[in-house]
Amino acid sequence: MAEIIRVDRLDLPEIAVFSQLNEVQLKRYYEPNGGIFIAESAMIINRALDAGCIPVSMLVEEKKIEGEAATLIERCCDVDIPVFTSGEEILSIITGYTLTRGMLCAMKRPLEKTPAQVCENARRIAVLENVMNPTNVGAIFRSAAALGVEAVLLTKSCADPLYRRALRVGMGTAFSIPYAVIEDDYTTLPGRLRELGFESVAMALRDDSMSIDDPVLKEKERLAIILGTEGEGLNDETIEDSDYTVKIPMYHGVDSLNVAAASAVAFWEFTKK
Repeated sequence: MAEIIRVDRLDLPEIAVFSQLNEVQLKRYYEPNGGIFIAESAMIINRALDAGCIPVSMLVEEKKIEGEAATLIERCCDVDIPVFTSGEEILSIITGYTLTRGMLCAMKRPLEKTPAQVCENARRIAVLENVMNPTNVGAIFRSAAALGVEAVLLTKSCADPLYRRALRVGMGTAFSIPYAVIEDDYTTLPGRLRELGFESVAMALRDDSMSIDDPVLKEKERLAIILGTEGEGLNDETIEDSDYTVKIPMYHGVDSLNVAAASAVAFWEFTKK
């Protein structure tokens, strides 16, 4: 059974994962055997549990203990985790912000998969090159899951899909769509994607770009949709070596969309039957 522990101090080592450690420190928490991540809200915690993630501890607003958090605490009973609790004011001081859903759960990170594993049976995948904003990464995952993209690959400089903000914006969809970080041992990103069996589509605003609704693209058996970093977009070598360069038509003098918005348009178009 979970142990309920009331806290009223900020310096307790037991709650350091919630109050003192940043995302990078959390990722290295059990190094070299993986780290932890923080899931916020009942929905995201439940999705993480459904995906097999193992809880380590919880931080729950006092009034939620007998309410919304009760079912979650019961789900975690098998691993006998500590559940720390206090009033809303104290928790706001501990975490540095008001908990939007009244609960946080520290969980062990799932085992990392390889690009080959997540792409094995996929026809349409998203590839993120240097997308460093966790909000955008979360939004892209949400669009990918909702619109039928079957896997996501990320370069190493991308924001972690398990960062708390990425999970919150993505509504926990990082647990429902497989993803992997691409290794560094490739000459160009499109070249690595060819090794995995995909033709690549670089989303870029160029005069020689194809329209996103070109029928040639719909006939392709396996496509990797490459999306670039905020502002600068894709690296030049990625665009040059991609099989296709595609742009979304723009109107009223608008020159581009935010990468998360562009991803939703691209996913919708390229996953249509």
